[in-house]
Amino acid sequence: MLRKVILLIILVSLFLIYMRIFEYKSIFYPEKTIEFTPLGRGLNYEDIFFKTQDGLILNGWFIPAQNQDIVVLYFHGNAGNISHRIEVAKLFNERNFSFFIFDYRGFGRSQGSPSELGTYLDAIAAYEYLVKTKRIPPEKIVLYGKSLGAAVAIDLASKVKAGALISESGFSSIVNLAKDIYKFIPLWLFVTQKYDSLKKVGTITMPKLFIHSKNDEIVPFKHAQMLFTAAKEPKELYVMQGGHNDAFYIYNQECMLKISDFLKRHLK
Repeated sequence: MLRKVILLIILVSLFLIYMRIFEYKSIFYPEKTIEFTPLGRGLNYEDIFFKTQDGLILNGWFIPAQNQDIVVLYFHGNAGNISHRIEVAKLFNERNFSFFIFDYRGFGRSQGSPSELGTYLDAIAAYEYLVKTKRIPPEKIVLYGKSLGAAVAIDLASKVKAGALISESGFSSIVNLAKDIYKFIPLWLFVTQKYDSLKKVGTITMPKLFIHSKNDEIVPFKHAQMLFTAAKEPKELYVMQGGHNDAFYIYNQECMLKISDFLKRHLK
């Protein structure tokens, strides 16, 4: 009998270890190699290294705009690194917004390994770099998150002051997303990385813009509807068409017009 109990404990432990590895591999897809720099797209930039509260060194790029005091603090998605978001940086630079993008721990040249708590600490460090080192007033900072980055931006927006929050292709929570992806397997029961944006978004008072595609094949549109419904005014919802990774690029001119108009109305 004792042997059966011990065997059961070992099997359960192995299963939980496997689920933890599977969860991390499903959420985070970091790439270390920086393939491109902003200079390749004609953008001047500062290559920045800054420290988190738990002592890790993160890497980011600050791309200044001329005669513009509004800074977009950009939180990228769960794959690649900052070198794969240069086209986004260029779109904002062309609209005369300064742009600060950084890699979470474990991505690109940033130290450490990614986790939910880690990305939250990374976001605070990036924000504090802008406020304390760059001397950017909080009301001039726009928190912009894409996909997983939207969850990171929403968490940060629930803790700090900023001019506005923009959530692109964000999900309500990892638990809800797991229920959508694995409809017939209750993997959501084993989720440890919650990213529960739905719980936090209602506490945010700054202006909020939610951007999402009705055709998003990874994060269903209903997640944007859930976040928008839970959010307090002032809030706006912009609906696109296209896939999770290409909708913004397909509609980039319309998106940037919407974003520029939103910020013009809500930021002095």
